[in-house]
Formats: sequence, structure tokens, C-alpha cells
Amino acid sequence: MGRHVSVARMNDTPINLYDHEKLAHAALDEAAWAYFSGGAADEITLQNNTRAWQDMGLAPRVLQDLQGGHTHIQLLGRSWPTPMLVAPMAHQRWAHADGEAGMALAAAAQGCGMVLSHQTSTPLQTVADLVQGEAERGPLWFQLYWQADHGALRALMAQIEDAGYEALVLTVDAPVQGVRDRERRLGPGLPLPEHARPVHWQAQPPTESAGLCAGHGNAAPTWDDVARLQSWTRLPVLLKGITHPLDAAQAVRMNLSGLIVSNHGGRTLDTQPASARLLLPVVDAVQGDAAVLVDGGIRRGTDVFKALALGADAVLVGRPCLYGLAHSGARGAAQVLRLLRDELEMAMTLCGCRTPQDITPAHLQWPGRS
Repeated sequence: MGRHVSVARMNDTPINLYDHEKLAHAALDEAAWAYFSGGAADEITLQNNTRAWQDMGLAPRVLQDLQGGHTHIQLLGRSWPTPMLVAPMAHQRWAHADGEAGMALAAAAQGCGMVLSHQTSTPLQTVADLVQGEAERGPLWFQLYWQADHGALRALMAQIEDAGYEALVLTVDAPVQGVRDRERRLGPGLPLPEHARPVHWQAQPPTESAGLCAGHGNAAPTWDDVARLQSWTRLPVLLKGITHPLDAAQAVRMNLSGLIVSNHGGRTLDTQPASARLLLPVVDAVQGDAAVLVDGGIRRGTDVFKALALGADAVLVGRPCLYGLAHSGARGAAQVLRLLRDELEMAMTLCGCRTPQDITPAHLQWPGRS
């Protein structure tokens, strides 16, 4: 996954996110590793997601006043300790028995937010109860897939609101699963353990076989469905999977609260550009009228810094948190987030930025830009 140098200590204590990945590979069985680490088709987008951040250079400023520096941000009208959230990831109890509960505790302990997956293997109320009392936690959001059974979807949304989640994140870029060769080589149907099965997810078989993907394409959400979802909830709604400036502009016209620039971690449509390359055009299209977040390929605190420099309000971190969880449970996930947080603060200090608001495009260099 891109170019990196990993030098672990003799006792194998992970000192960077690539070390956590190696430990996770050793801890997971073949099927779980294929599911959590793999991407679509030739995995070009998966690899480019990491490489694109690496290809951007930093342009530090010196002799800046750093007194009282901090990592606090404003997001959806509230102040949060860091510009980092754990991305929604399914079946986390397949990676480790601590599952989503452990991930939520790790995020809260590090002042980071969490977006709980619709396909969580831990009840949403359990996760909410664990972290809502933490004063220094980050945002607690819930990710949804659109479902044809509107009654079931609205009932789930009522549970989400009652449990205290602060926003809904509708994934819009994956009406069907991508072509994942690693999983297909293991045969039809990955052996998902019973304890890792989703507790709130209802499979949606196609109502007819005609149409794209044996009828599954007929259930793909539309802009009308987004408007319908907005009318059903009092929570802010964000769209995850926005990569085109025209879609970003349409979302702003519909008064969406935020957008997440994401190519689904390279898991759905291969040869999409890296999310780092897609971020700036979306930021320009939004023009500050909605929050913009980004995920995909973030492996260093400098990557978080670069995302903020390109105009993101915050970032979502996925696989690295899952890898920490896989080999050491909640403690491992917390170590991953702590590493990123420490590296972000170091990057801010060395680039002369007292707060995240001081990070601008002027702190970046990349090929073709003087």
C-alpha cells in the first residue's frame, strides 16, 4: 500500500501504522484478512489512495507563534478535540472480540469521533452508552445504507436518534459490492462467524431480476431518496462517497450538512482517482456551505495535515484502526489513533501552525506547483 519504511523494535512493539498492519495480518485468518484489507479488482485505487498523500510535499513556515496551540476543530456547530473520526467499518467483531465497543472506547479515549456502521456487529445502543458520558470524546455518528423497506429504515433511524447519535451518514457510492478478487478466490460467501453478523442490517433481495446486477441496481438510492431521508430525521445528514464536483454542488443545493469525499477505500470501483486527488475540487464546489471530510489511504499524521490543508474539516481513518483492533483489541485501536494524533501535532509544530485553522494550501507542495 504505497511506499513506506517500517522499522519495528526488536520486541515487535508497533511504532507506526504499517507495523500495526503487519501484526493484524498475522492475527487474522485468510478470509478475514481478504475482507478487511482487500480492494476492488486490481486494487489500483486502493494503492493510489496511500500514494497520493505521500506524493504531496509540505511547505513549512518557521518562526511562527505557537503559544497555546491545539488540535480542536468546529464541526457541525460543535467543538471537538481532534479532526479525526473512525470510519464506518462492518463486522468488527470478526477482527476481534472487542469489536465496535472496543473501537468506540479507543476513539473516545483519544478524543476522536466514530461513525458506527449500519453493518455493526454490536448493538448501536451499547456503543452509544459506552462513550456518551466521555467529556473529551469526538462526534458519534451512524452510517446508513439506503433500504427499500422504508418502514424498517425509519424504525432504525428512530433507534439511532433515541440513542443519542449526532448525525446520519448515508453511503451513496455502493449500491452493489465491488469486484473483489481476493474474496472471490476464496469461493462464494465468506465464512462470517455468527458472533460477527450485523445486528441491525436487513438484507434486501431484489424485487425483480430485470435490470442491472440482476435487479440490485433498481434499488440504488437517488437524490429523491436523499430528500426523503432528510424529511424523516431531525439529525444532520451527510453523504459519504461524493467524488464529483457536480454531485457536491447538488448536495449543497439540497442543504446537506456535510459530504465525505471517499472512494470507499478502493473497495467498490477500481481506477477511481485517489481521494486525496478528489478532495480539492469538491471543496471548491462546496465553497464552505457544508462540512467536507475525506477518507482513504491516511497512514501518517502528515496525511491528516495535508487533508486539512486542502480544505477538509476533518478526516476519517478506517483500516489502520481496524488493524490495531485486530491484534490487540481496544488497546491496539487506541495506539493507532494516538500515533496519528501525535504525528499530527508534530506536523503542525514543524510547519508553524498553532491550530488546525492555521493550516492552508500554502503549506503544501506537489508536482507541477511552484
